[in-house]
Parts: sequence; C-alpha cells; structure tokens
Amino acid sequence: MSSQLSPAVVFEPGSGLRTREVALRPAGPGEVEIDVRAAGVCHSDLHIVTGDWPTDRPLVLGHEAAGVVTGTGPGVTALSPGDHVVLSWFAPCRRCRKCVAGQAWLCTGTKAVANTLPDGSTPFSDARGEPVWPYLGLGAFTDRLVVPETAAVKVPAELPFGIGALLGCSITTGVGAVMNTAGVRPGESAVVVGTGGVGLSVVMGLRLVGADPVVAVDLSPERLAVARRFGATHTLDGAETDVAAWCQEHLGGVDHAFEAIGSPRVIETLPAMLAPGGAAVLVGMAATGATGSFNLFDLADQGKRILGCNYGSSVGEIDIPKLARLHLAGRLPLDDLIGKVRPLTEAAEAFDDLRANTGVRTILEP
Repeated sequence: MSSQLSPAVVFEPGSGLRTREVALRPAGPGEVEIDVRAAGVCHSDLHIVTGDWPTDRPLVLGHEAAGVVTGTGPGVTALSPGDHVVLSWFAPCRRCRKCVAGQAWLCTGTKAVANTLPDGSTPFSDARGEPVWPYLGLGAFTDRLVVPETAAVKVPAELPFGIGALLGCSITTGVGAVMNTAGVRPGESAVVVGTGGVGLSVVMGLRLVGADPVVAVDLSPERLAVARRFGATHTLDGAETDVAAWCQEHLGGVDHAFEAIGSPRVIETLPAMLAPGGAAVLVGMAATGATGSFNLFDLADQGKRILGCNYGSSVGEIDIPKLARLHLAGRLPLDDLIGKVRPLTEAAEAFDDLRANTGVRTILEP
C-alpha cells in the first residue's frame, strides 16, 4: 500500500459526508492506475448521501470521471501510461452470457454494483490501514484511483476532461436511452419528464436522431429554458399541466415517454402519455424497493411497452468513444451541460448545486 495519503470525499454510515485521507495500493493484474482530472456529481452519488441507497461501509464517492493513465498492472494490453480515459462505472466481466451476447450493461459478473473491484477487494485504505471502498467500483472523488482495465475507456486526447467525466455516466445514459434502449427514429415524438443532467442528455439525444416533436416537462422555468436550448420543441410545467392529457389532446399520444427522475408517482403516469404501440422508458433510478402500478388492460390492449434502462443500454468501450467523436465533430454540444467547476474540497457545495435542480452538472477537480 502506498504511504502517500490523498484527500477523498467519503460517505460513512452514521456520520455522513466528510473528507478523509486515503492511501492507494499499486495497480495489480488487469488493473490501471488513473490520475483523476475531473469528476461529475450525479444523483446516484446523492442517493447514497440521502440514504435512498443504504450502505454498511465507508465509500469514496464519485462514479463519473476522466483522467490520465499513470500505471498499468500485469496483463493490461489496451492502455498505456499517458492515455486519456473516461471511467465507466459499470465495468463488465466480459465472460458472462450477457457480455458475450453484446449486452455488457446487463453483465451478471460485474462487482461494480457491490462497490468493489472484480476480485472483491478495495484499492483504498485510511490512515489506520482500515479499508475504504470505491463507490460503484471507482471512487472518483479523489486525485488517484485504481480500476479494472474494463472500467477505463481510451478517448481522444483533445476531449476536455470535464466532458469526459460526464460521458462516464449522465450523457451515456441519456443519449443511450434514446439510441439504444428506445431506438427512436427520425420524426417520432417524445416527452421527457425531468430535465436534470440525464434528462437534458435525453433531449440532446432526441435532437441528434431527429425526433419531433420533443416535449420537456419540469417544475423549474429555468430548467425548461435550458431544455429548449438543448432541442425541446415544447415545454410544460408539470405542476400546472396534466401531461398525459396534454399529450393525448395535442399529439394523439407520443411514441416515447422518458422519465429521468426516478419517481414512482411520475412513472405511473407514463403509459397514459403514449400513443398505441408507444414505449415508456425508465431512465431515472428509483429508491431501492420502490414499486409502481399500471393499467394492465391498457398496456395489453394498446400494445404499450415499459422499458427499463440501465446505463443507456450502452457498452462503454463502444458508446463512450462514439459520443466523444460526436462532440468533437460539433454534433453534441456537451459543453452546455457543465455549470460550475469546483475544487474537490467543495464537494458538499457541489451536492447543494445538484439539489438546486439547475439541470446542468457541477464538475469537481482534484
């Protein structure tokens, strides 16, 4: 274990969010060491802080980040020191049936969701030598980390680190929900409920594929204004408008309804927004154990579908470089998704930014 201690933003059960000094061991077989240059602050981190997703161990938070490879362990062949990478939180095992079928987002062998490296270990320890665990297998709210090779995706060196950080989760999830999960085609209609970072990425993806009309729904006039800039053709205040009735009256229902909040109450309203044969796409992550109810006759009679969406049904090694190239080519204006850039020491304020529901993302820099 390295004797060098670095500050890290850690959530501890019972005491909450704090900054702690952690040590990092060297990269082992199949692992790479990363110098973190930027990390995004996502609602999945906030779910840990609020207790929506309980944890029984201390976690270094942060799961969307970008940086530079500084070292590789034995057996690593795809990456070399100096490579610029985006960190993909859902590191696939590459061996299970779903991975072999090209559905890495459904990997059954990953240990990322258990907040460990693939062998069940952690690369972090505190000043006393006690283990501290990497959230979603990354733990990016620090300046250095060790991850499996499958969690680091090489991208062009000219890609800004802040953009790369958001490609690690929110953008890939939102655009992937459109292109991969729903398979939206040009001219199809859509409604997006919730225009935070992921919801705005959904709107951006809909514009990219030529969907029309695109209806954005939120409670914040400021976020709705941002959604129009990102490609929404209509905006609705969800507190003042019966969205399902509006969709049926004005559009005859929509082809796709995306929910980017994770609210069971809102999710239950999606099928009523749909045209016959339409699809409701659950992009937002609900609290553990949350349930909902639907009109089952309507689903069957009208051929409506409800689609779960994990990580935008994306394969990180394929989709992240693709989205990076689209941004560099001017097809995805991802710079507009970045709001404030804060130092790592202002992580608590970054979570306040997230709670403020501005729609754009805060970036932390070590």
